[in-house]
Amino acid sequence: MLSRRRMAQWLAAAAAIPLVTACGSDAEAKTYPVRFTDAEWKKRLTPPQYYILRQKGTERPGTSPLDREKRKGTFVCAADGNPLFASTTKFDSGTGWPSFWKPLPGAVATSTDWDVGMPRTEVHCARCGGHLGHVFDDGPKPTGKRYCMNGAAMVFRPT
Repeated sequence: MLSRRRMAQWLAAAAAIPLVTACGSDAEAKTYPVRFTDAEWKKRLTPPQYYILRQKGTERPGTSPLDREKRKGTFVCAADGNPLFASTTKFDSGTGWPSFWKPLPGAVATSTDWDVGMPRTEVHCARCGGHLGHVFDDGPKPTGKRYCMNGAAMVFRPT
C-alpha cells in the first residue's frame, strides 16, 4: 500500500521534471566560433542534419551508413567540417549508432542535458555547438567511454 507521504514525494518529483527539462543543456547557453541564424542553419543543413544538430534530435538506430563505415579516415561535423573522430577510435558497440572510444583533441565539448528527465552527458561540436549524441561509461579500453553519435551529424572523409 502506498502511503500519503510516499505519494506526495512521487508527485513532487514528477512535477519537477518539466522544470528541469525546460532548462535545456549547458551547450545552448555558450557562444561558439561558428554561428549562423536559425534560418541560415536550415539552408545549410539537410532536414535530418538540422533536426539532430540544431534541435538535439536522434536518428533511429541502424539507419546510418556511418555505423558500418570501416575505412581509414576522419569523421567530421556535418555542420562546419570540424574533425571530430579518427576512424582508429571507432568500434562496433552493437547499439546501431556509430560509436567511438575517444574524440580528437579539442574537437568536442560536453554538457549535461535533462531531456529524458535525468542527467545525461551530451556531446556537441566544439566549433558550432551542434548536437552529436551522448557519451556513456560503458565503452572499451583504454578510455572506457562510448561516444554514441548520430551518423547524420557527421560526414566521413576517407584518407
